[in-house]
Amino acid sequence: MSGGTDIERARKTAEGLVYSPGFGNEHSSEAIADALPIGRNSPQRAPLGLYAEQLSGTAFTEPRAHNRRSWLYRIRPSAAHPPFVRVDNGALRGAPFTECAPDPNRLRWDPLPEPAPGTDFLAGLWTLGGNGDATRRSGMAIHLYAANAPMVDRVFGDADGELLIVPQEGGLLLHTEFGRLRAEPGHMALVPRGVRFRVEPLDPAVRGYVCENHGRPFVLPDLGPIGANGLAGARDFLAPVAAYEDVDGPVEVVNKFCGNLWSATYDHSPLDVVAWHGNHVPYVYDLRRFNVLGSISYDHPDPSIFTVLTSPSDTPGLANVDFVVFAPRWLVGEDTFRPPYFHRNVMSEYMGLIEGAYDAKTAGKGGFVPGGGSLHNMMSAHGPDRDTFERASSAELTPRKVDDGLAFMFETRWPVTATRQAREADHLQQGYDDVWQGLERHFR
Repeated sequence: MSGGTDIERARKTAEGLVYSPGFGNEHSSEAIADALPIGRNSPQRAPLGLYAEQLSGTAFTEPRAHNRRSWLYRIRPSAAHPPFVRVDNGALRGAPFTECAPDPNRLRWDPLPEPAPGTDFLAGLWTLGGNGDATRRSGMAIHLYAANAPMVDRVFGDADGELLIVPQEGGLLLHTEFGRLRAEPGHMALVPRGVRFRVEPLDPAVRGYVCENHGRPFVLPDLGPIGANGLAGARDFLAPVAAYEDVDGPVEVVNKFCGNLWSATYDHSPLDVVAWHGNHVPYVYDLRRFNVLGSISYDHPDPSIFTVLTSPSDTPGLANVDFVVFAPRWLVGEDTFRPPYFHRNVMSEYMGLIEGAYDAKTAGKGGFVPGGGSLHNMMSAHGPDRDTFERASSAELTPRKVDDGLAFMFETRWPVTATRQAREADHLQQGYDDVWQGLERHFR
């Protein structure tokens, strides 16, 4: 468990953070005045004796609207490091997922068990499953984490994809190459592909969820007939400001590459970026700022109306992966079954619960609980459980505020193949199908 003084110091740092707002913006930041060159990206001599380096999250020639890159001005270039060597993956797995056959059955898990003392964020990552192929930059992976110690002299970077982190218990202080982010339960943090970072817990124990997106970077969804405003607002996404580490001494840098972990020991911290500008940057977002839109007449809208971010595919409207949040909202539909309807979907859905209860599932022991999750693969029939159906079918349809829970979904175009450790886990709930038993015949 992290020492109290470490947590107090991390919290003091987190409470004093400032940010640069705006998703997709061309941000710029410098920790020291005049560290950013003016009028060019790579002058003959960069200011303050720094090294200029470009970090490209997309190909050079992708359309301007899709292009992601940032220029970093750092104390030492990233190229100055010894060879990487393979290290044990622990409970982290990578795509393609071939340990088990894809399973059409509905699955649900309780929260991860408590980790051993001294477990940091990286060591606490546990892969539930995924799809696609990291080497072909397609698909996604679902991980959970449980940790109780800071990453000390250890930094992580993911060459396989960007990481969308959803804290469920306890806050995180993320030290990235671009600066620091504070992510508490109810927030999400987005770390782009290749960006290195380390994590300090802001509480004695932390846990949460991670979506690893191997495909095209997340973007805000198009709004279509909604118009110019609604859903997640670009200005509510907060990028860090430059904050560098000038540290000499051994630092382990762990790189996830083509599904495996590789490690090299640097003689300095790679979080040594003094200034930067660009649009390939990390963000933090408060999920409760999501502008929920829904029906004010009848019927429950499709859950796509709750999309926060989407990773597009080569087929318009078909996401490599969507990140969806079920935030507090009013239910006012007339003559309407208000919880999510019974459903079979060509997409595959992993749902997690951050706090409270979800309005289509029974809470409590053996049910859908915070820190747990459910997987409904392609064309798996799902919907409200028996208790929810009976309650909602006879409820008085007065306006009702749903504000006693916060749930989310990773929705992906391909089936999610669970890992062997997920299929054999003690916290896999047995008899999940039973929640739909007892739905009686009412046909007359």
